[in-house]
Amino acid sequence: MRVFVTGASGWIGSAVVPDLIEAGHQVIGLARSDASAAALTTAGAETVRGTLDDLGVLRDAADASDAVIHLAFKHEVAFSGGFQEAVEADRRAVDALGDALAGSDRPFVLASGLAGLTPGRVATERDMPVTHGSPVAARGATAEAVLALSARGVRSSVVRLSPTCHGDGDNGFMATLVGIARAKGVSGYIGDGGNRWAAVHRLDSARLFRLAVEKAPAGSVLHGVAEEGVTIRDVAEVIGRHLGVPVVSVAPEAAAEHFTWLSGFLGMDAAASSDLTRELLGWEPVHPGLLADLDKGHYFHRPAATG
Repeated sequence: MRVFVTGASGWIGSAVVPDLIEAGHQVIGLARSDASAAALTTAGAETVRGTLDDLGVLRDAADASDAVIHLAFKHEVAFSGGFQEAVEADRRAVDALGDALAGSDRPFVLASGLAGLTPGRVATERDMPVTHGSPVAARGATAEAVLALSARGVRSSVVRLSPTCHGDGDNGFMATLVGIARAKGVSGYIGDGGNRWAAVHRLDSARLFRLAVEKAPAGSVLHGVAEEGVTIRDVAEVIGRHLGVPVVSVAPEAAAEHFTWLSGFLGMDAAASSDLTRELLGWEPVHPGLLADLDKGHYFHRPAATG
């Protein structure tokens, strides 16, 4: 298949692209810079220059492809205070891609998230997000719109990714937490640290996106979850051991000052299963779990992000 991938040079995309190519697919990646285009060419993919705001480019690329994987999101805008702006841009891009695929029975796979889905219990693929009331919930509405494309002749599916897609080179939540621990001189967690995060290695998530393109039925909700729930306290203990700093509880009222923007995410309980996904697609994660990955040391052998 000719697979058009947005976010193809990003953290997840740079794993998805080689997985697709190794499986015999042809990849066309959206590149918004010379560096992204060069990285995609080196990986063996074709490139289309543009951004999520270039709706005509998105429509044309989707129309010329056999499948679409939409990974891109304006994270830099979202984390600089423009979350609603990023969500609205994403929805416009999804609508453009969906219009191009309507009536074709071609696959359209969207990357979404699990955070905040069912606090306090393990979420399953049957749980549906709240789609109103907050900017974060608005991303759930975008996922719902993609699933609804199944009624318009699109083999659409949504991959809900774990809060942490970890691995060597990660500059996301785990790297940020390491950076904060290094800067503060303590490795912290909020309250008793018993809240859980589902986790997946990015190479396992890449294979899931490929399987979704190849065989996920229309309207499928899939979970990119290798581990149902790793406690944040356990994460903090591994970080503290590697950095040689104390592991401490941070009171909830002091979390915003200590963890800055990360505090709103770090306190979430975001456990989830992937039993239905594994049964449907035969997906089995094979790469190291979160704590084992942290123990490999690569998060500590380079300057870590602090947000």
